[in-house]
Amino acid sequence: MLGNEALFEGAVAAGARFFAGYPITPSSEIAELAARRLPALGGTYVQMEDEMGSLAAVIGASLAGVPAFTATSGPGFSLMQEHIGLAAMAEVPCVIIDVQRSGPSTGLATRPAQADVMQARWGTHGDHAAVALAPASVEDCFFVAARAFELAELLRAPVVVLADEVIGHLRERATLPAAGELAPARRRWPACPPAEYRPYAPDPDGVPPLAAFGSDYVFRANSSMHDERGYPSSSPEVAARVIRRLCDKVAGAAPAIARWRAFGPDGQAIAEPPAGLDALLVSYGAAARAARAAAREARAAGVTAAVLQLELIWPFPVEVVERWGLEARRVLVPEMNLGQLVLEVERVIGKRRPVAGVNRSDGEALTPDDILPQLLGVRA
Repeated sequence: MLGNEALFEGAVAAGARFFAGYPITPSSEIAELAARRLPALGGTYVQMEDEMGSLAAVIGASLAGVPAFTATSGPGFSLMQEHIGLAAMAEVPCVIIDVQRSGPSTGLATRPAQADVMQARWGTHGDHAAVALAPASVEDCFFVAARAFELAELLRAPVVVLADEVIGHLRERATLPAAGELAPARRRWPACPPAEYRPYAPDPDGVPPLAAFGSDYVFRANSSMHDERGYPSSSPEVAARVIRRLCDKVAGAAPAIARWRAFGPDGQAIAEPPAGLDALLVSYGAAARAARAAAREARAAGVTAAVLQLELIWPFPVEVVERWGLEARRVLVPEMNLGQLVLEVERVIGKRRPVAGVNRSDGEALTPDDILPQLLGVRA
């Protein structure tokens, strides 16, 4: 199947029944499938006038109790940032699938890139946490999309799926669970009487239960700074408490929600970093596929390299990258941009190991040949 098809199927398997969107290359297949399939499943597809309205509708549907998502690419993702901030502030679970393409602006509209990594983290203003996942295969697309809904409900937060054009338009075999085998994402509903409900009063893990608009639980979804009742507040104490909790609820979950895979010099999956590595390749999405092929080719030249393929991008898996990175003489970060995730790897590894990016930003997919010169140079 196609990567974009798998993204849609994963969302549906997780319980998504509402899609609002505006077609944009290279994500449009997701909207097309939603238009055909969701009504037959008892769900809703809404063709919106633009990307801002799309995410506003998704937020409204989620607040009404329906798992909801949209799909876009870089320019549309930029337009959604204000409402991503609203979803973060009002703590509305929703999923945004961003099938990245080359930019800036309209750029190369049909060509691949991985240039939205930092936009996913810092695109909306203010101190906030971010959650983003990156699939590296068609099969990954299914499970990552489903996982995004699970995390959105777990953390009561917007979650971004950072696919890229290569993966979205890749067609390959995928082994998926049988219908009904994957449990849908579960919302944490309030257990208190409606009169006692405080929509922003957190449980011990920092995440408040969320009622549904139209139920007996009457509440406000407020984009302004607010207290636990949802009433606007200009108190510095309230602001400090809310902003800290919004960040801490995600940071506290980071070790438990981290997902990654590692591959040894022979391309086989491994669970622990091998001793004496010449290099570690930290990558994600389509670039991770090129990294794995480059590591296999480097082995023939006597260079031992492992690949750490990240699925969870934000919150950045600090402990994982540090543990694996310090087992290698050098760390390389292949990505289809001029260097975005490499900045996070440098922050984690610091001066303890050399860190360098392997970058391509011309609308073409990163290849093993782009990586091999730097990889073979670790012994120079």
